[in-house]
Amino acid sequence: MINRSLVLFVFLILGACSSTMKLDGSKQPTLADYKDGEKWVWKYKGVTSEGVVRAEGNDTKEIVSRNGKLAMVTVAGTIPLVDVVKPVENKTPRYNWPLEVGKMWKFEEAWTSEDGTTGMTSQDAEILSFKEETVDAGTFMAFTIRYKGKITNSRGYSADTEEVHLYAPALKTFIKLTQSQSDYLYIEELVEYSKH
Repeated sequence: MINRSLVLFVFLILGACSSTMKLDGSKQPTLADYKDGEKWVWKYKGVTSEGVVRAEGNDTKEIVSRNGKLAMVTVAGTIPLVDVVKPVENKTPRYNWPLEVGKMWKFEEAWTSEDGTTGMTSQDAEILSFKEETVDAGTFMAFTIRYKGKITNSRGYSADTEEVHLYAPALKTFIKLTQSQSDYLYIEELVEYSKH
């Protein structure tokens, strides 16, 4: 009787821990989730159906402490971390917190490219799964989020597009992104993650 009760108790505790970890991991990251010295490195490549490489390289983000406050250093500059973790108030966000398998929403974003071209992305998003995923940087529990819709720009371009993000809560970011539109395939994959 004691053994059966003990086994039941252990299963209940493990189940509660598992549920809590999944629930916590599905929430938007907060300032307390980041540490000085954290670093993410992705490799990316974009290729047309004719084999023309339109984009290729590495992208890095790193957390640094400046005057006692954390900031995220990116290729575009240094952003105070308090700005990165602001609660999402957009009604059509990239990530609709909390993340849960089966959740669906509309993602819309207006953007401007480096050459001044403006555009709009409008996609239906759905979280398909939460399971182990392996990329160059390792194996992580990740949500698979699929986005399907259209991309248009001020130059008259319009294309159907599909993206798949693998978002790893433990790393507070996506570990792989695959985007296809008309004759173009873009893949970005995490190749390094480190904590100092």
